[in-house]
Amino acid sequence: MLYILIAILMFGILIALHEFGHFAAAKLCGVKVNEFAIGMGPKILHWKGKETEYTLRVLPIGGFCAMEGEEEGESPDPRAFPNRPWWQRLIILLAGVAMNFLTGLVIILCLFASAEGFYTPEITGFSEGTDLTAQQFLQVGDRITNVDGHAVYLQTDISFFLSRVTGDKVQVTVRRGDDTIQNEIPLTEVVQEDGTTQRMLGIHLGGVEQATFGIKLKNAWFQAIDYVRVVWISLGDLVSGRVGFRDMSGVVGIVDMVGDLGEEGAAAAEEAGTSPLLGALENILWFGGFIAINLAVMNLLPIPALDGGQIFFMAINGILLAVRGKKLDPKYQGWVSAAGFAVLMLLMIAVTISDVFKLFGR
Repeated sequence: MLYILIAILMFGILIALHEFGHFAAAKLCGVKVNEFAIGMGPKILHWKGKETEYTLRVLPIGGFCAMEGEEEGESPDPRAFPNRPWWQRLIILLAGVAMNFLTGLVIILCLFASAEGFYTPEITGFSEGTDLTAQQFLQVGDRITNVDGHAVYLQTDISFFLSRVTGDKVQVTVRRGDDTIQNEIPLTEVVQEDGTTQRMLGIHLGGVEQATFGIKLKNAWFQAIDYVRVVWISLGDLVSGRVGFRDMSGVVGIVDMVGDLGEEGAAAAEEAGTSPLLGALENILWFGGFIAINLAVMNLLPIPALDGGQIFFMAINGILLAVRGKKLDPKYQGWVSAAGFAVLMLLMIAVTISDVFKLFGR
């Protein structure tokens, strides 16, 4: 029950921070904000500022920033959202995404606060049975910078991108001193402890760099960028059919994951002789950082009712204004947005039903 409450609170905070990004940018750009709400549903508390009503609502699952003219698509008020310059509207729309990304980055940086060092993708040796061709092209001291066309920022990137390789060889780029060397390396089959066979480069990675504040910040940034890549790759897998609908998770699935992560973190901490609660919270915070960045990426998709959808319509209107001197009728944009929102809600319902079936093993 505790983990369910933590998951709901986490979602609420992340969405509220997203809306606060819109709110702060709107205020800075002089846009009239009619209401800024934390939570959804009926009001619990409310107070009126100079022009904005601030409300606290009963359901801790997000919030909203209601700007003048945003829903209607037009307003006679010169301070209405649709009447502001395009660059101000773009800043306001991107501010929510930026806030989610920044939140994820700050969470990761806080989790790195106690780190004393970070592993680097530097080769320190070769596994027994490694293909001789690999040993010919790779050397101890090489720093791997690219695997299968993907930049390597963190040591964990190597195993992630190797797991996606379908052939028997993989393109690997290393930095050796001042030189950059690229070669096609044969993969080595390695038997894991559980008996499964995994294809790997057959190398040992053991480089370590001291965790100064600058190194912590660098690794936090790289971890955040890695999360962005994981989300985009996952979306690509969904479109290509590499993963199916059953692999998607909604709120119910994520709450279940939070529970599992909390239990795993508590068990690991107890085994290590540290606080189970702190172990659980650390695991959940890692997941929270990923979800924050996931929300940032997803909101940039050109889907009506999302920030990316509004940015897409801004681009369409800019093109129409340049070509024929007239924007798209706001009512048509409203219809498309309403239809997009309805489809989004139906997808969320379908994913939620799928999550429930998965919980009961069906």
